[in-house]
Amino acid sequence: MRAYECIYNLNPSLDEQAVKDKAVKYGEIVTARQGQVTSVDQWGKRRLAFPINKVFEGYYTFMRFTGDSEILKELGRVFRFDDAVVRHLIVVEERPKPVEAAKPPAEGK
Repeated sequence: MRAYECIYNLNPSLDEQAVKDKAVKYGEIVTARQGQVTSVDQWGKRRLAFPINKVFEGYYTFMRFTGDSEILKELGRVFRFDDAVVRHLIVVEERPKPVEAAKPPAEGK
């Protein structure tokens, strides 16, 4: 299994609950195919760098997950056919960060 990062932008006309429901739906797509969602960050409503189909803002969500290529195909298909998704991008995480407990700072240094 490989580590991936996904960022998607949802239409600003959606309400907060609909945005959360979409995040849950996309996470379920990953877990239903034996993947694991490691983190989901809701960045909120932000202005786009340039207008896309006369849309100037969007809700950004950043998701990290592990899985195989079948998950990528299914997520890509769902993103393409979902009218609420303005843009999406899925990339391979080059160096996955290990999950470690925070270490206290060393004293005397």
